[in-house]
Amino acid sequence: MGRKVLVLADIRNDKLRNVTFESLTAARALAEGGEVFAALLGTSVAGFADALAHYGADRVFLVEHEALANYVPDAYAKAMETVIRESGAEVVLLAHSAIGRDLAPKLAARFAAGQASDIINAEVADGKIVFTRPIYAGKAFTKVVVSGMALATVRPNNLAAGEPDTSRSANVTTISVDLPADSLRTFIKEVVKKSTGGVDLSEAKIIVSGGRGVKSADGFKPLQELADVLGAAVGASRGACDAEYCDYSLQIGQTGKVVTPDLYIACGISGAIQHLAGMSNSKVIVAINKDPEAPIFKVADYGIVGDMFEVVPVLTEELKKVLAE
Repeated sequence: MGRKVLVLADIRNDKLRNVTFESLTAARALAEGGEVFAALLGTSVAGFADALAHYGADRVFLVEHEALANYVPDAYAKAMETVIRESGAEVVLLAHSAIGRDLAPKLAARFAAGQASDIINAEVADGKIVFTRPIYAGKAFTKVVVSGMALATVRPNNLAAGEPDTSRSANVTTISVDLPADSLRTFIKEVVKKSTGGVDLSEAKIIVSGGRGVKSADGFKPLQELADVLGAAVGASRGACDAEYCDYSLQIGQTGKVVTPDLYIACGISGAIQHLAGMSNSKVIVAINKDPEAPIFKVADYGIVGDMFEVVPVLTEELKKVLAE
């Protein structure tokens, strides 16, 4: 008979994030021939409906309201609750982002549903939904079996997104939600963003990251040059952030962002366990460090023992030549 699966579209900087397409592909498998829905929340977001259909949404539930222009917990929870009841969704997938981490437990509580956070795989076994998620800083994995309604937040860059079918068009259902100002306990007066520029770190396919070995804020310049050549994002260890070499928005690790790029280049990073927790599941890891005994080499697929200020510029020039061919 199949089941109904709903995906909340994750929008950042007026663009759909890849994790939305990854979730829709997973939703198709979980539906087992049932229906796949997408929820579009915000203002002036109707234009994203076709893209959601291309990646597998059979129907798009559109909720546009001024109170949804930015993430406000009460407003988003009410809107999503309405969409879930209207769609009859049995499984709900959200991005493991700041919004998803906050919203998923609210919805799970309202529906008395099971929830799994930060999943890296989703499947059906013996008729039940099974989510896989890392535990103990990525040292082990646990399978969460959910019977009944299930919610999960999806770690970006882990589930494969299918190829878009541009022949599909969106079947849009517009939903009106009453969100009076006096029903909302919090308001967003202003959003002040720190501009990090470049590629979204959590979804980047390639990351060039620096640690205390960069020695200063200027030490990130060669890393940025390498990242520009590769179309990569720039990240950092907590040590580099604590030393004020860069902003904390770049931090990767147990207390920062968890990333799983195709290629992770660690420059001047020793490899403390807290940092490894944020990047050890990268598909290919390249480490550049002067210390041949640095822990980072234990998880690296390729290691270069040397001064990053000598190695990185050479690597950048060689890659320019290779990519130019």
